[in-house]
Order: sequence, then C-alpha cells, then structure tokens
Amino acid sequence: MAVKIGISACVLGDKVRFDGGHKASTFCTQQLQPLVQYVAVCPEQAIGMGVPRPAIRLQRDTQQQIRLVQSRDNSLDYTEQMLDYTAQMLPRFAELSGYIVCAKSPTCGMERVKLYDTEGNALGKLAVGVYTRQLMQAYPWLPVEEDGRLLDPALKENFVSRVFACHDFQKTMRDGFSIGKLVAFHSRYKFLVMAHSPVAYHQLGKLVAEAKLFQPAELQLRYLTELMQAMRNIATRKQHANVLQHLQGFLKKLMDSAARQELAELINRYRCGRVPLLAPVTLLQHYLRLYPNNYLQQQVYFNPYPEQLGLRA
Repeated sequence: MAVKIGISACVLGDKVRFDGGHKASTFCTQQLQPLVQYVAVCPEQAIGMGVPRPAIRLQRDTQQQIRLVQSRDNSLDYTEQMLDYTAQMLPRFAELSGYIVCAKSPTCGMERVKLYDTEGNALGKLAVGVYTRQLMQAYPWLPVEEDGRLLDPALKENFVSRVFACHDFQKTMRDGFSIGKLVAFHSRYKFLVMAHSPVAYHQLGKLVAEAKLFQPAELQLRYLTELMQAMRNIATRKQHANVLQHLQGFLKKLMDSAARQELAELINRYRCGRVPLLAPVTLLQHYLRLYPNNYLQQQVYFNPYPEQLGLRA
C-alpha cells in the first residue's frame, strides 16, 4: 500500500501557473518523491483556465461571501466552477495520507492568502484558497502543508511524521477496524505522541480505554483526527528529552552505572541544543540491541519515517 500524497502540480515542476511557470520544490521532487506516490492536481487548469492566463484573486463581496474572481475583471467569477470541481475530486482523496499545496494561491493556499474587497483594495492575508478550504473541511484529519513552509526544518519534519503516521493508521485499518487493532496501534505510538503533546498522550489513552463506548466508525474517525491534531504540535527539545528519559527508564536496571551516566549526559546535551536528536536515539537503540525489550522495539518513536530522509540529523 503506497503512501499517497496529493500535491499541487506546480510544486512538482509542472508549468501550470498563471504565468506559465512552476514552483518546483527540491524536497518534494528529490527527497520525498522516491518514497511516496503523488496525486498531482492543478485545480485552475482542471476547470479550463489556460496557461498562461489572467491572474485570479479572492474577493469578499457585499454579502461577506468570498469569491474567486479574475483580478482584472471581477465580473468573471470562477467560484462555482471551482466548488463543483472540488466536490467531484474529494471522494478520490479518501486514501491520501497527506497533501502539499501551493502557498499564497487563491485556490490552493492553506493560510494567509490575500483577500480583496470589490474595489480591489487589499484587506490583508486573511483567507484560505477555495480548493484547499474544501479539502481541509472534508478531511480534518488529513496532514496538509504548504510548499514554502517545508523549507523550515521543524515544519518539514512535523509534516512528514504526520504523513507516515496517517498512512500507518490507514494501512492498519485497511481490512476493517477493530478495537484490538486500535490498542496495538496506540501502543506503538505512545512515545511519539508524548513527544508532540503530553496532554494529547493522556487524552488519546483515555479514548482507547473507553473504546467500547463508541460506535466503530465514530471511534476510528475520532482517534485519527485527534492523533493528527496532536501531532501538529511541534515536538520541542524539552518534550523529546522527557520521552528519552522515559525510554531510558525501561533499561536502567539492565545498564551499568557508566552506561546510564553516558546516556543521561547525552540526553542532557541534546536538551541543551548541543547535539541532534539522532545522537541519543542512536545510543538508545544500541542499548536496546544489547538488552532487547519487545515493547520498546515496537515504538514508532525510533523510526517515525524512512531513515533516508535524514530529518533527525
């Protein structure tokens, strides 16, 4: 089962933008592409807008509705066409594990898209692209990120973590949901969730413990949605260090004092920003090979995504 990610076609390098250009992302086309299956979409081109084409923008009308109009002539309104196209496409996206959209676009922008009034005056970066807004409303659990934000290492690592966690959940439940599968999945993700949100760690644990109170479909959707919301929080050094200390606690009785001190000092050096996360994680994995622990070895925290992405280095 491939990891399917929706993506704005221009971000893959397709020359479909209004000016005939593209916004190719090196990360998407070189690092991530060998590991995923992209579903490329240009909604503007899909509704018949040519390349090149007049620019479009988001406009708030007199009824406070946001419309998608041509910049030069706001009587040319593409809103209904875009909404109809998006409605047709949404059912095809149920199996996606993530979506990368083009920043600032009046159709695809995820946030801070420019909004104008009917006179052409800028009201600020207040809007969300018409296409992406419908996408996020239909699939509130879906990891969505903008190409520009993926230049930030923390945001990039966060998005990739969410994508592979979402895919793992989808793959686990592919042949049918069960409480047993949910318990096993949650057990593997405990420490990764703790790194992102200690509060959500307890909330999700309570949800799983009360699983029999919910209908299966409701429970499946609620767990995935809350998991993805929890993982949107950027894991801090302090939270990672807390998780690392918890993991060390499982092995401390098996390690001699020198080994315990070495690991504790490395965790502290990571907490203080002197070494990357990969350093204490690698040392912990070394001790796990010496002192096998089935529960810890199943933890996704150690390998939340393919190692070749190098995001923890």
